[in-house]
Amino acid sequence: MADERNTSKTALEIAKKQGTLSYRVKKSRVSYLMLAPYFILFFFFTVLPVLMAVGFSFTYYNMLEMPQFVGWKNYIKLFLEDDIFMKSLKNTLILAVVTGPVSYFLCLLFAWIINEFRGKLRAFLTLIFYAPSICGNAYVVWNLILTGDRYGYLNGFLMELGVLDEAKLWMQTEKYVLPVLIVVQLWLSLGTGFLSFIAGLQTVDKTMYEAAALDGIKNRWQELWYVTLPAMKPQLMFGAVMQITQAFAIADVSLQLAGNPSINYAGATVVTHLMDYGTVRLEMGYASAIATILFLLMVGTNMLVQRLLRRVGE
Repeated sequence: MADERNTSKTALEIAKKQGTLSYRVKKSRVSYLMLAPYFILFFFFTVLPVLMAVGFSFTYYNMLEMPQFVGWKNYIKLFLEDDIFMKSLKNTLILAVVTGPVSYFLCLLFAWIINEFRGKLRAFLTLIFYAPSICGNAYVVWNLILTGDRYGYLNGFLMELGVLDEAKLWMQTEKYVLPVLIVVQLWLSLGTGFLSFIAGLQTVDKTMYEAAALDGIKNRWQELWYVTLPAMKPQLMFGAVMQITQAFAIADVSLQLAGNPSINYAGATVVTHLMDYGTVRLEMGYASAIATILFLLMVGTNMLVQRLLRRVGE
């Protein structure tokens, strides 16, 4: 009886030991050693800068003097005194709400269609749809299209059709700036997320469709919802993160087409406002507060979207 109690006690102690962090690290030390280079780089170039930005957001810091703690002053100024920030926040939310979901579904739709082709044709179509996102001269093309005289392609085309009587200054007219930015951003949005969907679709086990047919799946839409999408949830999650990040980080398209500042700040975004304070005025404490708000928006939206994606296929 005593031997059984001792054996039970020993087994319990071993189980507790195996459950400790130090034991798991020691057991998987080779794996942790392999992860160490990435983890070190990730910590110093991602985690640490985020933590430093949060810390600086509570200070006045102009790059020339030591940071001075000011508490919530930067955040109070952001939401109660900075009208430009509120306008840029509104523009960013509009761009994110429109371009984020629309570009995400367009990426998925085009990937699904292109995946039906085979061989070189599929590779060629993938390149055609992906090319705008990596084209360095994309803004040159759109500047030619949106030129505010009769020689601009859009003005010339609409005047030829009789829609316009005179040329319009598209990017110098406040009401046109945001819609144009949305269109251009959608055109540029088939990027990394699109490629991840193509890759995910090609890894779906084809025997799953045969099993689904036996279980009562009758059409392609049911196959997509109950078989294809659940099988590529990792790619859906990755694509969602990329599209959300891209939607909230819109800046280049506004800078290249509308300028900084744009007319009445119609094309201002949180990132352009951040760049103004961080790289021009060098008010790093205030810029860090803007960056922190943007970071919280991205994290909150990512958590919401991931919760929705977990319900795919239910």
